[in-house]
Amino acid sequence: MNFSSKLLEQAVEEFSKLPGVGKKTALRLVLHLLKQSDADVSKFTQSLDRLKSEIRYCRTCFNISDQEVCEICASLKRDHSLVCVVEDTRDVMAIENTNQYHGVYHVLGGLISPMEGVGPADLKIESLIERIRNSEVKEVILALSATMEGDTTIFYLYRKLREFNIQISTIARGISFGGELEYVDEITLGRSIATRVPYERNVG
Repeated sequence: MNFSSKLLEQAVEEFSKLPGVGKKTALRLVLHLLKQSDADVSKFTQSLDRLKSEIRYCRTCFNISDQEVCEICASLKRDHSLVCVVEDTRDVMAIENTNQYHGVYHVLGGLISPMEGVGPADLKIESLIERIRNSEVKEVILALSATMEGDTTIFYLYRKLREFNIQISTIARGISFGGELEYVDEITLGRSIATRVPYERNVG
């Protein structure tokens, strides 16, 4: 791709680093920004600066938040004895959109993946164990993607959590193997949460 401007080329290069954005899409986005007013572009860049400098992670569940404790963890209307373990913030948003779940969350920040060099120590697993040890949690739902990495992480968590006097369940497999939670439609995901099953059935 030939550029008439080095500044244009650099901007396209940066945009193309975003997931799912190729060079052509990046060029289209950059040209769109060039047509916008200085005020609109300034507002756009300021929102990105604030996002990077001011965003926090909830000290309890590690979900992205504006506050030290996120709105879900701070809510008295949520069932704090029920903890749904998810991979990342996108999964929290997907489950919240179903309006079928009223407990709280724990965001691992990824999945165990030896191929990518991600081990248990790289995830928020120890904090989950401490959270269960120091609170009145009655049930943990392992709502992780139906992938090899997701199943590996679920099995590891089950072995860690079975020493506690709590129910350990997984979402019902209305989701095909290899499916990511964030892409599942709300009805299927909602039913998978509502019809969750004890994990012991899966490990015999």
